[in-house]
Amino acid sequence: MPGDKSSERRIARMARAGAWLLRVLGSTWRVRVRHDDELRRLRAAGQPIIFALWHGELLPLLYHHRREGVVVMISEHADGELVARVAERLGYRTVRGSTSRGAARALLEAARVVQEGHDLAITPDGPRGPAKSVAPGVAVLAQRTGAPVIGVAAHARSAWRLKSWDSFLIPRPFARVDVAYSDAVTIAAADAREAAAETQRMQQLMAVAEERASA
Repeated sequence: MPGDKSSERRIARMARAGAWLLRVLGSTWRVRVRHDDELRRLRAAGQPIIFALWHGELLPLLYHHRREGVVVMISEHADGELVARVAERLGYRTVRGSTSRGAARALLEAARVVQEGHDLAITPDGPRGPAKSVAPGVAVLAQRTGAPVIGVAAHARSAWRLKSWDSFLIPRPFARVDVAYSDAVTIAAADAREAAAETQRMQQLMAVAEERASA
């Protein structure tokens, strides 16, 4: 349909512009990485990792982890289409869905990606919140694949915050951006229902990453 083609062209143009702007803006950031020893150890051992990050911190983390072969789970919500296109232009593969909407199909595809040996990034509070509240899907995925979960957070004192549900973070040009990681956590639950009960543990893991990034 003509309308669909017009919408597709518009999204493609916005994705090109968005990826270009992020590359330009990100190139000015002074990134400081903290507590990544366990991350580097797991990667050296060839162990796939599930990264958990807050939706509002997606922008600087997409820039920081570009060209690392990470697969990103992005919602099928309308806003997610643009984010997915931008991520793909930065070299990411994407899995469409979330840990709360379209969860069963998305988690099956995400599990396959991890079992193939790829790192996977999830925003456990997406696509619509509540902000910084972990949905059970990340723990279920960890239980299903046996992969460790590492929380990752980004902090910038000089930044814009959008008036969105997630207070989306955009570090200003030349800002110092602190990126920090939690320790790795594995979920040794017997089944998905038992794994879902580990949500509070995932919440604590995210709190550790946040605290380390803002210290």
